[in-house]
Amino acid sequence: MHFNHYGREPIALGVDLANDPPRDAPELVRRCTSAGLVIDLPTSEDDLDHTLGFLDRWRAIAAQTDRGRRADALNVLLAEYAAAPRLTDHAGDGWHLHFREDDVAVGRQIAALITVGTALHLTQLGMDRWGVCAAGECERVFADVSRGGRQRHCSPACANRERVRRHRAGSGGVRTSRPVGASANRST
Repeated sequence: MHFNHYGREPIALGVDLANDPPRDAPELVRRCTSAGLVIDLPTSEDDLDHTLGFLDRWRAIAAQTDRGRRADALNVLLAEYAAAPRLTDHAGDGWHLHFREDDVAVGRQIAALITVGTALHLTQLGMDRWGVCAAGECERVFADVSRGGRQRHCSPACANRERVRRHRAGSGGVRTSRPVGASANRST
């Protein structure tokens, strides 16, 4: 995968895999490949297990709302997975940066990519531009790439449900409008 300086593709891959975890190694490879990641090593169920464990840790950091603690936790993942940047043309499709050692297992490649992509996303767009959906019943993560930077829900559907819930809570659940067809000037 060729990094853009905003980290949009890697963090989007993390969101996708965290919200809908792959069921087996071939599915993991298909989804990573369709996201643009070049996987040129054999992939096993150990890679899947590693990726799923990493995503649990990554999701926990997304739930962290304190910026300093979020940065500290992400720094732990960077220390564990990232390496000094290096130029590579391993796939023959153009020179690009890798932030990992060469020939590491696929699960570690995915973790490095998502970790560095998340760090780039947050440092370029803001530390609050990644999180867990604010809808009470939803636990999906999101990466805010909106222009305004105020996304707090994983989807428009969750945002709408929260608006309706707040509206109903504010009105006490009492219907304040007239039924359709009711006249304002009814005589008794």
